[in-house]
Amino acid sequence: MPPRLDLIRPHVQTLEPYTPGEQPEDANLIKLNTNENPYGPSPQVLRAVKDAVDDRLRLYPHPTAEPLRKKIAALHDCSPDNVIVGNGSDELLALATRAFVEPASPRGNRERQTIQYFTPSYSLYPVLAAIHGARNKEVPLTRSFGIPPAARLAQRGWLPKAALNFVTTPNAPSGRRYRTSELRKLCQTVQGVTVLDEAYAEFAPENALSLVQEFDHVIVSRTFSKAWSLCFQRVGYFVGPESLIQALHRLRDSYNVNGLGQIAAGATLDDLPWYRENIRKVVEQRERLAKELEQLGFRVVPSAANFLLAAPPARSGDAQAWHEEFRRAGILVRHFTGAAVKNYLRITIGTPEQNLRVSEIARRLLAARTQGRKH
Repeated sequence: MPPRLDLIRPHVQTLEPYTPGEQPEDANLIKLNTNENPYGPSPQVLRAVKDAVDDRLRLYPHPTAEPLRKKIAALHDCSPDNVIVGNGSDELLALATRAFVEPASPRGNRERQTIQYFTPSYSLYPVLAAIHGARNKEVPLTRSFGIPPAARLAQRGWLPKAALNFVTTPNAPSGRRYRTSELRKLCQTVQGVTVLDEAYAEFAPENALSLVQEFDHVIVSRTFSKAWSLCFQRVGYFVGPESLIQALHRLRDSYNVNGLGQIAAGATLDDLPWYRENIRKVVEQRERLAKELEQLGFRVVPSAANFLLAAPPARSGDAQAWHEEFRRAGILVRHFTGAAVKNYLRITIGTPEQNLRVSEIARRLLAARTQGRKH
């Protein structure tokens, strides 16, 4: 039976989907490619989830995750009306696209049809624009992955009136931190909704949540996947002005966050000391691994996240070859093909033992390559 492509919208037929990091079946691989926390949920969280596996599984969860929203609001000193919880922050980024951006049309306002973001950054953003049929505007970061000064943004094509702006902070995939002061200046340059995507904020020395109070067009995005070790449950949230949050609620699927995820996230916020200690250990290991790689000749981007972006030493082979060598040695890291990052590897911070293994393998591979050049 021939495929019925005529039943599929033309732009969907050519759409390039988001490419997630590999989830390997080989349990022997050290998995350092998707920025998962090496330390699992706290015993208190595990107990809460196990205790919830009862007759409640036949019932619908709270439709707006109100108990969890109240805990998030208490954490950030705001109202629950300023919070929306999603099936991962990705769902909320998609909702923002649907709520604030018009699909592209010849007669419409081009700026109202535009999603704007820096490159390199989270590769889901152009996919969201393509799915919605919106225009996308990519603005390059500086060579060191910094946000261009406000005075130079226009030179790079920055649109002050784009309907929606996504800003990954700290940046991914580089890990580069952005100070609240420079994000404030950036927010002052735009009129459209601006989502500060802070998936890795807990690993950074500061965050931009205060900007939600300063601007009526700024939303901060957070996730329970990274610092809080709940990738499996898929829970994220936005904090923003009530009018914008309520617009997102109008588009939100009913019962969009599963009940066990709500319980796990709520229990996480009841056990913050456990997680803050683990975050401290990740940051400590991040700095240690960065120093060790730099001593081997890697060029490491200063990171405020739970990963490092590192370029292999000069004349030691390209990053793609290193990626394959690491895999053969039992370590799975990430390599991107984009022009700005193709010379780098992204390495998630693991346990001390895993990070030591990364250093050992890098040292061994470098020695072998150096020896090979001598012959």
